[in-house]
Amino acid sequence: MASSKRPELATFSDMPDVQQGKVSELQGTLDWVGMANVRQPLLVRDGGKTNLVHSKVQVYVDLGDPEAKGIHMSRLYVILDEHADSRPLTVAGLKLLLSSLLESHRGLSQRVFVDFDFDYYLRRQALISDNSGWNAYPVTLRGSLIDGEIGIELRLDVNYSSTCPCSAALARQLIQEQFETDFGANGTVKASEVKAWLGTEQGIMATPHSQRSVAKLRVQLKDDLPEFPITALIDAVEDSLKTPVQTAVKREDEQEFARLNGQNPMFIEDAGRRLKQSLSEHEDLTDFWVRVEHLESLHAHDAVGVFVKGVEGGFTPSPD
Repeated sequence: MASSKRPELATFSDMPDVQQGKVSELQGTLDWVGMANVRQPLLVRDGGKTNLVHSKVQVYVDLGDPEAKGIHMSRLYVILDEHADSRPLTVAGLKLLLSSLLESHRGLSQRVFVDFDFDYYLRRQALISDNSGWNAYPVTLRGSLIDGEIGIELRLDVNYSSTCPCSAALARQLIQEQFETDFGANGTVKASEVKAWLGTEQGIMATPHSQRSVAKLRVQLKDDLPEFPITALIDAVEDSLKTPVQTAVKREDEQEFARLNGQNPMFIEDAGRRLKQSLSEHEDLTDFWVRVEHLESLHAHDAVGVFVKGVEGGFTPSPD
């Protein structure tokens, strides 16, 4: 009868570690090695508040030793988890994380990169009514430590509405022509008649087209900030464009939204210039790259504008 006794388990010191084994016949360095799509709950410090997000993380170091078999991925994971569990993420905390990750590969790596990607939820008030609702903003927090130089970057998407100025002018012309047709032979027209006519479909017989639009930002942050300016940056973008998308609305909110669109017609160039002026005045940013997209309702293609701050050695005005 076979024995049911379990074999004795190997001790830690007896377990093989192939990372310390024979070097591969193929030698050479690699720019980045690490992990992507790591699921990590994370506390983020923003605007005097600490918010919980559920992030997907990329974390890499370079393989700088051509004779080393590989890096220590488990060290990257453990350090990432320990930092996320012990403190909210701040600019200073991200710098500390980068240093810890690089220190864990002393003698093996000289560069480190980490990227936190998540939806950032803000409760937004309706324009007029007491309604409010949650809006989600795609955010990426990115840090790098390369040759002793630290880079802290924030990426952010903000949706808004844009009304075409050309379409608005053409619609006004058609309304004028219809008014001439309906009242031109009457001579003097009572204000009450004009008011009633303006409230009919025949009176407003054309409307300008508008479309959902998006501003995609990459900003380089000062590395001495106490926290991430996520909400402040979202507010700056929405305040400059005037027509952010809404959540829960009543009729009075929808009417106010229509008024804002009518008072703020924007070509792609107008939106870009508004944002460039606003971001240039933002004291927390050392550089920025912005791509604005108007997802056309008239055309099957999109209108796009791209601009950078223009810092020497900074972001280049690449379209993507």
